[in-house]
Formats: sequence, structure tokens, C-alpha cells
Amino acid sequence: LGAMQRLLLLLAAASSCTIVASDVNTYSHNLALRGGVLGLGRIGGFLRTASFGNLNSPNVIAPEGAVVFEEIRKLMEEEKLSESAIRAFKQAYEALVRGDDGMIAEMAITPAEDLPTLADVKTEVADDKVQKLLEKTVVMKLNGGLGTGMGLEKAKSLLSVKGEQSFLDLIASQVEWFAKNKGSVRQMFMNSFSTSADTKEALKGHPDIIKGDWEVVQNKVPKIDASTLRPAKFPPNPAKEWCPPGHGDLYPSLAGSGTLKKLLDAGVKYMFVSNSDNLGATLDLSLLNFFADSDKPFMMEVCERTPADKKGGHLAVRKQDGQLLLRESAQCAEEDEKAFQDVSKHKYFNTNNLWIRLDKLQEVIDKHDGVVPLPMIKNSKTVDPSDGDSTKVFQLETAMGAAIESFSGAGAIVVGRERFAPVKTCADLLRVRSDAYETTADSRLVLAEECAGAPPQVDLDKKVYKKVQGLDKMLACGEVPSLKGCKKLVVKGKVVLEAGTTFKGEVSVVNPTDEWRTLKAGTYSDETVNLDAEEVDKKGQEELKEMVKKLQVESK
Repeated sequence: LGAMQRLLLLLAAASSCTIVASDVNTYSHNLALRGGVLGLGRIGGFLRTASFGNLNSPNVIAPEGAVVFEEIRKLMEEEKLSESAIRAFKQAYEALVRGDDGMIAEMAITPAEDLPTLADVKTEVADDKVQKLLEKTVVMKLNGGLGTGMGLEKAKSLLSVKGEQSFLDLIASQVEWFAKNKGSVRQMFMNSFSTSADTKEALKGHPDIIKGDWEVVQNKVPKIDASTLRPAKFPPNPAKEWCPPGHGDLYPSLAGSGTLKKLLDAGVKYMFVSNSDNLGATLDLSLLNFFADSDKPFMMEVCERTPADKKGGHLAVRKQDGQLLLRESAQCAEEDEKAFQDVSKHKYFNTNNLWIRLDKLQEVIDKHDGVVPLPMIKNSKTVDPSDGDSTKVFQLETAMGAAIESFSGAGAIVVGRERFAPVKTCADLLRVRSDAYETTADSRLVLAEECAGAPPQVDLDKKVYKKVQGLDKMLACGEVPSLKGCKKLVVKGKVVLEAGTTFKGEVSVVNPTDEWRTLKAGTYSDETVNLDAEEVDKKGQEELKEMVKKLQVESK
């Protein structure tokens, strides 16, 4: 090793030893908050400490980590990214180098209980109060996703949902209906550098929406080489060295673009945020009124978990200080998995419908050196997504809902599934396209009455239907099957559904061949249908034998 390398290693070791020596006095509070453990490890040449778990832990990293981040800072400055974006990524990068996996121990939390419900707060708000509240409110739709996981190269919100209407078409109808029937309210979109132009083109027929400061453009961040923890390089296409930072980028995007200041200067106090693929999430006046009267800095809409939701994250309360937080599956140790999946214990999940006091958001940013503390999400990928043999990288993201932990006094409210109809997969898309969901007068998607509050479970073969092209082939006959009487639908293999197909109860359709097979129109109820060609031929041969026997008898 060179003299400089030896010096850096000695400094790193000394830094780590200091952390271990001061564990009881300096970090015991942080460890108690999340039930974290402390240890030493090494990755990419960095000597580092393991997870502290608490978001307010000191950002202690080995000296060479700080040196590398200066390289990252320079790259981000060359791309004209804001100081807010750079500081937010610095927070995530330092968590990576520290080995901070954000684990939350079961012993450190208690279930979230005694939450108010939308039914509890539903009320008629006086017209004069409505207008005063709307003047102080902005609605933000997160619209940065390309839907690459579904095989798309355009904004996912351009997908057709009901007939020829796309997500954006229905969102525009929602905004226009609200303005006509309730009152005018500011509408904004957070687009990415990949969706901005598509979105503007799709909404050109709605000039009242795309006017003034109608959008905030999401930042981008460098991919990190998994072996060196340095910025990944891909000379054939340098654009692939960058990736989106997740919807937690809402906060640095608002601050770095100057939008947060503009809104505050205009007297805007309340922001309602939801995903563009969730057409059940519209501005609800009862919720707005409740949020304003509660004086809470942050409020999350949650739904009750069912067995189908057991692997997803849940809301919890930190024992140490009573603070609400989110625990995702990646933050749960193996020994806590049983408790994590106990939906009778941890009852609520995040819908990603959030209510934020913008003045309180500014206070959090000011308090934490220009950032909102958020746990880092590490996604293992390759620098070229289309080439599994290209350099392995980490894409560092954050989730906006995790900010609930950063707002002292934050709250949550339980809402029905009518406010939660997201589309993340082709199975989700088939479900909302079907008659299991209906479009209301104000262009919301809500569950059909026949579903009794529980959406049908749809399990599509990921080898065939991971991408929209596979779903399009399934529906090539031009009609979506009826699912409003269906509890669970499983499709394995290449299946084309004829128009006029209805599923009821629990149905499985299986085609073990490599060819596309057609399921004939009709009603299928609590059964398994096998489209194996050999089985079909065998059945046909048996029917033919029976016909021959019958003819022989008749001829005698």
C-alpha cells in the first residue's frame, strides 16, 4: 500500500474505533430508538460501521468516503443539479458507506392503534371555509415513472385505463370536475426528465392545468459502482450512468427548484400528494378540513392490511418517543418476520396519499442542514439495464412516505380502499380495467359494489405478462374479462381471452404449452381450466369414439 492509502486506512480504523468506544455514551439513544446493532464491515475498500438505524444518527463515514463524495458533488454540479439535490444524495450515499440498512427491530416498536378514520371526520364543510382552504392548498401528482418494469418507454400515466382514457385523461377530468363543482385549486405535477414532454403533450387540451408553475421536474442521481462505491461509468451511453432518486426526491425538488419558497410566499400552506397511477386519490374536502383543524405537520392516509398485504410495509410507533414511522420488508430482520406479517397486529399500510404542511416542511429542512432525513433504499442493478453482464451498480432511492418519522407530531388517518387503486404491475392494470372498478361522476376509480370492499386478487404469469405487450396479447380479442364477481384469478402460460369471458370465485387458467391458447367465452366459476393441447386432443378423441359407437349401434 502507498503511504496515503495506509494513512487513510489508519484514519478510518481510528474513526471506527472511536465510534465503538463511544457507543454507550454517544449512540445508545439512537440504538434504543430502532433497536439497532453496531459492528464493523468492509465494502468497496471502505472500512465502515454497520447500521445505527435512527435517521438522526451522526453522519460518520470513513475519510475516503468523504473524498469520493467530492467527486460525486462535482459530477452533480456539472449536471446543474441543485444544492438541495446534492445534499439529499449525500445523505443517501453516506448511509450506503456506513452500511446503514435502516433495520427496525420489533422490540423497538409498537403497533399503530386508535387512529381516526375518514368516516369519523366526514362532514359538510361550509362554502366560505372551503374557499379559504382551497386558496391555501396545492394538489401534487407524482408522475415521474416511465413504467419500465412494465415494458414501457413513456410515462406510465399515458397507459389506457378505462376504454381509451389514460391516467392523465382521468386526472384532467378530476381536476375539471372539482373546479366546476367545488372550487378552483392549484394543480401541479412532479415529472421526471423522461416524462415532462410526454405529459405536457398529453395535457395540451387542458390549458388551465398546464399554466404557470404547473410542474416540478425530478432530479437525477449517479449510479454507484457496487465494487468500488464510486460513480459508475458507461462510456457507450453516459446517460445510463444516472437514475431517478425515487419519490422521496419530492422534498429536494421542491426546495431546490424554488417552488417551496414560491408556494409559501403565495400563502399556500397545505399540499396533498398522491401517485398519478392511483385514480382513487383526489382532494377530499373532509380530509383537508380535518388536516387543517388538526394543526399536524404531516398526515398519512393508511388502509387496513389484509392477508394479501402481509408482505408489504406497515405503520408503527417508536417506543422511545411515540413517533410514527414506516417499516418496510427490507427493514425487518428474519427473526421478526412473523410479527411483521401479522396483519392483526400491525394493521395499517401506507397508501402514499400524504398531507403536508409546507411551512413545517421548511422547518424540517432548515433543522437538518437542507434535507429531510430519509432512510436510504439500495437497489442492486446493472449499469445497462438491458445487459445483465454489465457493471453491477447500486441505485440509491428514498421514499416520500418515510418522512413521517421526521415530522414531530405527525399523524395518520384510516381510509377505505376507494382511495387506493394503484397500478404497479400488469395484474393491477387488468384489475382496474375490468368491471371490478367503476368510474364515478368525478372520474375516480372505485371498487364495484359486488366486490364488497375487497379487490379481486390477480396473479399473472410474470414470464408472460410482466410487460404490457403480454397483457395486450391476452386481451387481443378486444374485451376485458368480468372480474367483479371474482375473488382470485390465476393465469399461468400464454392465454388469450375471448370476448364475453366472466370469472367468478377462485379460478385458475393454465396453459403449459409454449403456444398461445384461447380460452373460449363463457362463465368460469371456482375451477381450474387446463388448456393443454394434448388434454384437448384426448378429450376430442374420446368424444369421437363415443360417436362411432353410437353410430354402430344405430346401424345395427
